[in-house]
Amino acid sequence: MPIFDYRCRACAREFETLVMKSSTPACPACQSQDLEKLLSLPAVKSSGTHDLAMKAARQRDRRQGDERARAQREYELKHND
Repeated sequence: MPIFDYRCRACAREFETLVMKSSTPACPACQSQDLEKLLSLPAVKSSGTHDLAMKAARQRDRRQGDERARAQREYELKHND
């Protein structure tokens, strides 16, 4: 099941969607089926891009962990029974 990029001719929204053989895609914003199929850029996967993606994921996870720890500390300070 391929994913295609489209631009809605009715509302100009760009989106991507999973398209099955028997279905006709529609714009998620206005439900129009008057769509223009766009050229999709291929995803390049190499050890360099994988390393960059993993580094970004680790940074994101670290920030989320810091935010959770900060929220927990604030909660404990406000609810010190």
